[in-house]
Amino acid sequence: MAEQKLGVVLFQLGGPDSLEAVEPFLYNLFCDPDIINFPGAFLARKPLAKFISSRRHKKAAAHYREIGGKSPIKDLTLEQASALERELNKTVSSKVFVAMRYWNPLTEATIAEMKKESFARIVLLPLYPHFSKATTVSSLKEWNLQTRSHEYTSIPMQSICCFFNHPLYIKALVENINSAYKKFSSVNQHAVDIVFSAHGVPLSLIKAGDPYQHQIEETVRLVSGAGGWTSPHHLCYQSRVGPGEWLTPSLHTKLRELAAQGRKHLLVVPISFVTDHVETLHEINIEAREEAHELGITQFEMMPALNAGATFISCLTDLVINKAMNPALGLPTCRSLFQKDPGRVAPTMCPYWTSEGR
Repeated sequence: MAEQKLGVVLFQLGGPDSLEAVEPFLYNLFCDPDIINFPGAFLARKPLAKFISSRRHKKAAAHYREIGGKSPIKDLTLEQASALERELNKTVSSKVFVAMRYWNPLTEATIAEMKKESFARIVLLPLYPHFSKATTVSSLKEWNLQTRSHEYTSIPMQSICCFFNHPLYIKALVENINSAYKKFSSVNQHAVDIVFSAHGVPLSLIKAGDPYQHQIEETVRLVSGAGGWTSPHHLCYQSRVGPGEWLTPSLHTKLRELAAQGRKHLLVVPISFVTDHVETLHEINIEAREEAHELGITQFEMMPALNAGATFISCLTDLVINKAMNPALGLPTCRSLFQKDPGRVAPTMCPYWTSEGR
């Protein structure tokens, strides 16, 4: 029945769908108060975003040109949405939408499309496995702003905050690593270094209680344990923007460290990215690859992102079905991680941190 239909919204950051879209995409990105924030920023944010985007867009456009002239993130996310919709419809009548934070389809346009249909409930699923103010919070804040603006608040809505330790997410990563690992079939496992590379965030967010770093570390621990590889593994961060302190070590620092130790075979695993885009296809697969070869590393491989892989879609299906059918279900949260490290600042932004029984 139409009135019983489930609506699902997948949130992503988005990316320019043409070279002409690079500058406005960057402008939208740097206009986000969860990205650029400082005392008095509300007065300077738009002029500053205009200045930064005008200065950076030529270099950024050159990167997009090298990976096909646009970001593939929209197409890949739409593939994920279609695959998820097919799986959900085996259990409950569903339609899955995509809402991008900084480029088309923007949240406002997605809401306009959703208003054309009737839904009994809506599940909000940010495609960020690891909770952060810079990603999850930003997307959900924009959703709340636009739903109020467009008077789309009467339908029951439930959100999923994170899934960094979901068994099927861990399994999907292990499967992808194993597939990429086959390229080292002639090399002893001890000679291969697995380099987990996560998108960095400013250290100020972590100090304020953002659980992102702890969740990344837990994912790496679970994946390494489930994979059972004897190769050394390392965690680093990439995509730093601006002069402030960010999580370390950087991917570039880690490459130099491993090269200095005489290591020659690297498998880079984009641990926090569920779709391939410029950070994987250019920053890792072009820039880091070139740097690695210049440093004397002889074999550099990158694990493709999860994209619309069957196990990852099963993970998303499980999250949506459990959340939609059983809102009281305790989803993965960061509480247990902080119980192991009581000296760490407790996360103040995770919506499940203070929930009863978590």
